[in-house]
Amino acid sequence: MNRKDEHVTLALEQAEHTKQNDFDQIQLIHHSLGSIDVEQVDISTQIGSIPLEIPFFINAMTGGSEWTKDINAKLGYVAKQTGIAIATGSMSAALKDDSLWDSFTVVRDVNPNGLVFANINPNISVEDAQIAIQKVQGKALQIHLNAAQEIVMSEGDRSFSHWRSNIKAHLQSHKVDVIVKEVGMGMSGQTIKELIDLDVKIIDISGRGGTNFVSIENARKGNSQMNYMANWGQSSVQSLLEALPYLSQVDIIASGGIRNALDMVKSFVLGAKAIGISGVILQSVMNQGVEATIQMIENWQQDLIKIMALLGARTILDLRKVDVVLSLELQHYLKSREINKY
Repeated sequence: MNRKDEHVTLALEQAEHTKQNDFDQIQLIHHSLGSIDVEQVDISTQIGSIPLEIPFFINAMTGGSEWTKDINAKLGYVAKQTGIAIATGSMSAALKDDSLWDSFTVVRDVNPNGLVFANINPNISVEDAQIAIQKVQGKALQIHLNAAQEIVMSEGDRSFSHWRSNIKAHLQSHKVDVIVKEVGMGMSGQTIKELIDLDVKIIDISGRGGTNFVSIENARKGNSQMNYMANWGQSSVQSLLEALPYLSQVDIIASGGIRNALDMVKSFVLGAKAIGISGVILQSVMNQGVEATIQMIENWQQDLIKIMALLGARTILDLRKVDVVLSLELQHYLKSREINKY
């Protein structure tokens, strides 16, 4: 089976969005006297120079085979019908094999006027990245960091020391916004600070709690040698806590295990400016169909507005002022990591 097809198959089997995760350890304090009307809520946001009328988008997933071409066509159609942005999966395979391009460009073909983000790994040259951007008329370039996945992958990369210089080259060379993102292992404050020092303006912390690529790579080859790495990294909530000291210096995207509008709100409360969602949308498209997924996303928009009104937040940034209680486990994490916020 094609590696990309294996990734999708195993991601569908994981069904991670049905599980509990660290978002369940955040309590938003309810105040009974309402202060604003639902119609006063504005859910628009901005990351870098990119305005988003809807503050969540379909995050990078797949591409590189006939099956994943069909999936990307469906995802692109969902994005078109709902007006949300969409990121392609890693386009590295198509940069090596021209016959695979249509499995990625189909996202643009079915969504000619939408916001599309191109996606590459940190090994890709500036010249090839520019090709990837042009192929989908990308509004932004995502550079994904997947060192843990590569380490567990039997055929994965083993050299990472050049990633900083490559990221710097991309930042200096492209006219579009550059987003540096994890792929589900989360980010530390140190990583976030290093990326800011490289002049990164948008970071997707993509924490543990959603699709687990370490587990996927272990399962692909029937390789149980590194199963003990399944819980490697920081959860999305822990990663958002790690980002708290840097919110004035960078725009944070939250992704990884976000299941519904309440998880989105909690992410905004912890400082995110936008939300990326992959697993839940993939599960819905493949199991419930395109039309049901469109309805789910439209429901999320309305639910987001309702919850913000309940919390008295007119804007996404207003959610940072919401009263919140963290579990003892998360409080211990903050203390252990010496993050002074809550």
